Amino acid sequence: MNTPLLKNYRRDITILAAALAAVLNFTQCTPKQSAAVSSVPNTTPHEDPNKGLKDYFKNDFKIGVAVSMNSIRQDSALIIREFNSLTPENDMKVGVLHPAENTWKWENADAIVAFAQRHHIAIRGHNLLWHTQDAKWMYTGPDGKPASKELLLQRLRDHIHTVVGRYKGKIYAWDVVNEAVQDGEDSTVIYRQNSPWWKIFQSPEFIEAAFRYAHEADPAAKLYYNDYSSENVTKHRKIYKLVKSLKDHGVPINGVGFQAHWKINSPTQDALRTALKEITSLGLEVQFTELDIDIRVPSALTPNATALVAGAQAAAPVDPGYTPELEALQIAQYKKMFDVMQEYKKHIKAVTFWNVTDKSSWLDGRGQGGGAATATAGRIPRKAYPLLFDVNGQRKKAYWAVVNTVDEK
Repeated sequence: MNTPLLKNYRRDITILAAALAAVLNFTQCTPKQSAAVSSVPNTTPHEDPNKGLKDYFKNDFKIGVAVSMNSIRQDSALIIREFNSLTPENDMKVGVLHPAENTWKWENADAIVAFAQRHHIAIRGHNLLWHTQDAKWMYTGPDGKPASKELLLQRLRDHIHTVVGRYKGKIYAWDVVNEAVQDGEDSTVIYRQNSPWWKIFQSPEFIEAAFRYAHEADPAAKLYYNDYSSENVTKHRKIYKLVKSLKDHGVPINGVGFQAHWKINSPTQDALRTALKEITSLGLEVQFTELDIDIRVPSALTPNATALVAGAQAAAPVDPGYTPELEALQIAQYKKMFDVMQEYKKHIKAVTFWNVTDKSSWLDGRGQGGGAATATAGRIPRKAYPLLFDVNGQRKKAYWAVVNTVDEK
């Protein structure tokens, strides 16, 4: 081969090698859906009735559930079989656990922790700071006027050190701050303006402080910021700005909790992927902390909705039930969401369902429907049927659609 041809040959080989390396690097660093994954849900049951969700996903992430003392009494066998992580649904929230300055109600929280430990189930703590189900006494000073920043920070520190310290080494992750981001399309307003915390501080100082106090109390616990509608394009940009600011200020934060109170028609896979890509780009973990998929949709998307809603207002709430049509839509949505979770599984540490069975979901108590912080008017039917176990505690077809995403990965 003559010299010019040899030089060109070497140049072409060098360019080709560089291009191939770039493609391989992109492929390894960017999660993408496998071409082998079918868009059609596979609801074929597996043969071993003793295996639970935790077993099917043992190589991917923890599978958790939110519990109360009542659900533990009613569904303990199901919980033990299916899950390897528990979240106390209400019993560790500030107002429930610490209703007055010198009053603590440990009984239920302690019992849930003891139950989990007896059965070798990991525990998530929920939550250390929230503007709802909070302790109103914290915001009032001895003179009856609003508490000063200094007094409120001292009370917050005492509360967090007491709670996290009590369960140190027993709780592997905490939702430290819950729902501090403002709803709405104004991207310049990041923090929730009507929060009593914001009204006193007028800055995110209290958010930073909560994470620092939690880390002081248990340096080994994973610390999360937790919020709903995290897939909404404006909301997830605000969450991104909040957690990036925490990281930039050296605040100890390990991850973001996507509450995942979803509907059969939202979010889309692309919306979820975009939100996950942004959060994980910061080097943060993700947990889906409060998963359910509500079959109720806005009335405009529901056949004969006007007549049904009018009837509901005149008499008892109209509830056509868990119809085959709604079931099929829910199965499809569960499949879509778990397909995306499989794409990002190296970043996802746990997926927690909010309640155990369709018999008792927090959504059922929200009138004509609506998930966290959404309007309730014009939604049907009354029951949400949002989980993988039916009203009798039996596995739904959606259960197997979720399980079979593991086989397709």
